[in-house]
Amino acid sequence: MKQSKVLAFSALFAIFGAAQVAHAQDACPNRGDLDTMYCDANNDLVADTPTDPDKLKTPSTVVFTYTPVEDPAVYAEIFSPFTKYLSECVDRKVVFYQVQSNAAEIEAMRSNRLHVGGFSTGPTNFAVNLAGAVPFAVKGTADGFQGYNLILIVKKDSPFQKLSDLKGKKVAHTSPSSNSGNMAPIALFPDEGLVPGKDYEFLYSGKHDQSIMGVNSGDYDAAAVASDVFHRMAERGQVNEDDFRILYTSEKFPTSSFSYAYDLEPKFRDQMLKCFYDYRFPAEMQEAFDGADRFYPVTYKKDWAIVRNVAKAGGESFTRSAYDKASQKK
Repeated sequence: MKQSKVLAFSALFAIFGAAQVAHAQDACPNRGDLDTMYCDANNDLVADTPTDPDKLKTPSTVVFTYTPVEDPAVYAEIFSPFTKYLSECVDRKVVFYQVQSNAAEIEAMRSNRLHVGGFSTGPTNFAVNLAGAVPFAVKGTADGFQGYNLILIVKKDSPFQKLSDLKGKKVAHTSPSSNSGNMAPIALFPDEGLVPGKDYEFLYSGKHDQSIMGVNSGDYDAAAVASDVFHRMAERGQVNEDDFRILYTSEKFPTSSFSYAYDLEPKFRDQMLKCFYDYRFPAEMQEAFDGADRFYPVTYKKDWAIVRNVAKAGGESFTRSAYDKASQKK
């Protein structure tokens, strides 16, 4: 398990192991869990906008992406109407940048190759602390933001009826940074009689859709996945929902955040955010996103508290020191 976790984040360790700027730490009155290249003087848990005008960015081409919970090419097509709209709204070119992993998406924002994008629920925390991401919206409706549940799925014709039946079996998690695919199961399953890492070894599939397909094909006996991904795959005909049994359903978590890079020039940033908030999803996007029709405003401090609390309960953290610790175990 530990070796798999290190391998999953090896790309990030190389970047986060670079030397930090010492004087930035000295000048910052509060940093919290943020990496040393960021500051949080106003205690809102996200990186402050730089006060030095020379450090602000107004991109001529806006790079946008969405979390690779499934095939990135699928989302490039789904978001096509929005990227065209956004290009007209901010009066500059907008490109959809396909990323193949959560680590690659976080790396892209940290290295100034990504300006705005959707991050999965768990990786949002790492993006905030290690890449200067500032969450501002979640897909939703006029009534509120969209959420999802952690679910534990098995094949319907399997003998498993409760979580404790899975001791010693092949149970898939998605990736170390995933909320529903890893951190929430670690925190929540023990109360149900199943201790991840003790009663079964983590088998990381890489993505939610790969976990689901793995259960469907018999590669895994069970998988911890996000309910919204599971239902979308069923609606697309990729799997038959009736072929599965859900053994566990958690409380509601916020779904993927949309976050901008902390160092965007404020006037441009505010213009872009207005474009997001004013947009209403066309029918094809509403169908793809379970009826959501807009980008609903959120804040990281308030709306991600449940995610941070679950991680804490499971002994996980989203700090630079957590990466350093994992690196030392390699």
